[in-house]
Amino acid sequence: MNLLPLTRSPWRLGGLEVQHRVVMGSMHTGLEVADDGGAALAEFYRERVIGGAALVITGGLAVSSVGRGGPDYGVLTDQRSRWQKVTDSVHEAGGLISAQLFHAGRYALSLADADGPMQAVAPSAVPWSAARGAVPRQLSGHEVLATIEDFARAASVAREVGFDAVEIMASEGYLINQFCSPLTNLRDDEWGGDAARRRRFAVETLRAVRAAVGDLPVLVRMSGADLMPGSSTQEETDDLARSLVPRTEYGAGVDGLSVGVGWHESRVPTVQASVPHGAWLVYAERIAAVVDGAVPVIASNRLTDLRDVEAVLSRGDIAAVALARPFLADPRIVERSFAEDFGAVNSCIGCNQACIDRSLVFEPVSCLVNPRAARETRYPLVLETRRSVAVVGAGPAGLAAAADLHRRGHAVTLFDADEPGGQFALAARIPGKEDYALTVSAALTQLAGSELRFGTLATADDLADFDGVIVATGVVPRRVDIPGADLPHVLSYERALREGVPPGTVAIIGGGGIGVDVAAYLVESHDERTRAVEFSARFDLPPTDHLARVGHTTRLRPGSQVTVLRRSGRFGAGIGISSRWVALGRLRDHGVSMRTDLGYRRITADGVEIETAEGIEMIPGRTVIVCAGQERNDSLVPGLVAAGIRHLVVGGARDATGVDAVRATAEALAAAREITRA
Repeated sequence: MNLLPLTRSPWRLGGLEVQHRVVMGSMHTGLEVADDGGAALAEFYRERVIGGAALVITGGLAVSSVGRGGPDYGVLTDQRSRWQKVTDSVHEAGGLISAQLFHAGRYALSLADADGPMQAVAPSAVPWSAARGAVPRQLSGHEVLATIEDFARAASVAREVGFDAVEIMASEGYLINQFCSPLTNLRDDEWGGDAARRRRFAVETLRAVRAAVGDLPVLVRMSGADLMPGSSTQEETDDLARSLVPRTEYGAGVDGLSVGVGWHESRVPTVQASVPHGAWLVYAERIAAVVDGAVPVIASNRLTDLRDVEAVLSRGDIAAVALARPFLADPRIVERSFAEDFGAVNSCIGCNQACIDRSLVFEPVSCLVNPRAARETRYPLVLETRRSVAVVGAGPAGLAAAADLHRRGHAVTLFDADEPGGQFALAARIPGKEDYALTVSAALTQLAGSELRFGTLATADDLADFDGVIVATGVVPRRVDIPGADLPHVLSYERALREGVPPGTVAIIGGGGIGVDVAAYLVESHDERTRAVEFSARFDLPPTDHLARVGHTTRLRPGSQVTVLRRSGRFGAGIGISSRWVALGRLRDHGVSMRTDLGYRRITADGVEIETAEGIEMIPGRTVIVCAGQERNDSLVPGLVAAGIRHLVVGGARDATGVDAVRATAEALAAAREITRA
């Protein structure tokens, strides 16, 4: 039985026939400027085409130097041989590839060229919140025309170097979106002053690009909703869509519309794990209704499972769905899903830690659950000499190491003293993080044929006959030296998440990422449909719960019963920069109290006694949960050393200081390669 008939069906984008309806959406990787002639970027895309991607949209390729989003953005009109290598690689693998024509506008940061620093340009001299005081320069009328020509020139180069289509980036708050918005376009000339003049830049850019590429398909990535108070109205957005399709009086000749949502500075979360699956479909469906079949409309954002894609397509308005980060997490997501091997798909968990968070600070992009992502040339899938390797610990690091070893044909035995999952099994209990469990189940599915020894406390004697051992035993909760810490109502975070927390007041000692997660566990619904409805209500959005998965319902504890305590510093330290503000905002919305700048005096049957500048205070806590960090779980190591067994220690077992899963899985991948070398 074919479970994905609509998803597997072909469709047309202009003159192209695309094999199926899953588009690999645009992702910035930083590989665009790697000093390798394009080899890493070509391999990144090639693996995903081999894994089933039919149409790939590149990360944003700037149309000029001043249009770069940062120093690690490529310029399409430079180094043509680089882009030729990329298109050749995709075509040899049997895929199609579209260049995304990109201009950051006022979002450009830290730019320089041979003549020195460059000031960002924009429709008007309106800075944004992260610009650190830098004000963009308003484009003159002549420069506006020159920028349109930059788009056309870049499009022409894209055609010359073999791209099969081009996509104009007019969403997510970048330059074209800035022209359309009254927040960032304060002009009163032919390029601004009313909605029609504000959208003229988008229309003229499309016309110029169309003229430059002839019959090459042209997509526009437009904003379905800016999610910025005072920005373009929904009616203005509808009018923009109408102005881009061929059959209207304003028609500029687009072949398809891809619908994005939100600006970087929006205070509405769009891509974080807490955002319900399919939350933004309503905007793509609205655009599809506006253009009424004149061109195909592509939906995107917070879709991770091709079964959800099938559900979207079955509603009848959407022609295709763009997935971006899911292709980071699993290059074979299409192949595995079409084979109906859904359990083997390494799902994107929406953590943002190795992808979006890194791209925002111009660090190399990868993926927490797939540390090979964007490092394919560094870690090729080749078997040197087959080795017998034991991996001890089946948390995220151990699973990453074991999966890589197995994939390359080594003999793997995976041990864990408990059940698999480690910290991910705990994280999956947090509302909004249920997808973390999919990482565990996917790894175990992929490890079919390897030996799995769970519930087994491995000793040095058990490991003596292996060619090498990877120790990925992770961490244990840190105990606190506070009088009363051994009272029966004082729980570690691990025990609280595994066993649950009795009704009544709760005091949480420790306000880092774990403390914030535990507070969310206590006060948020554990039913995704409920959270989807609450999400829509909180941000005054249309209802978006039709893809939400129904989980087990949990009666909410009032936030007023929960207090998170931190000696000093920022709450949520250690949570990624794109997710921390969301996590803290959710706790505040639920009424959770967060107290800092304090000392702990003692724990009593009534709660936690603290001392602040104002005096001594009792924080009520029928239950006290300790989230005060972690310590290495490395008790196996001395025995391995004494027995002379070759081993490598990774993740929290190596160093619990500031450990996170990104570091742990990256170390595990590196260890899986090193342990199999002669």
